[in-house]
Amino acid sequence: MTEKAERPDVVWRLIGAVIGLGTGFVARKAIEWGWQKVTGKKPPADPDSLEISMAEAIGYAVVMGVGMEVTRIVATRTVAKRWQSWKQKAGGLS
Repeated sequence: MTEKAERPDVVWRLIGAVIGLGTGFVARKAIEWGWQKVTGKKPPADPDSLEISMAEAIGYAVVMGVGMEVTRIVATRTVAKRWQSWKQKAGGLS
């Protein structure tokens, strides 16, 4: 009985990892595209480089950090709600 209770947690972790990787990749590409459209320049490949201004490096770090975290939160909460809904429906069928 303990194994059955732990299985959904393992499944949820796998689903969360796959969703995290996918949304992270898409979010990063979208943020890079947006950065280029707004600034007219490619995103800094190496924000630590002294060739990049401090303002640009910090701005890019803030935009990327906030964008990635917001994407992670939205994706995780959306999938968690769907997972809970699915579990309730599946539990009701047994």
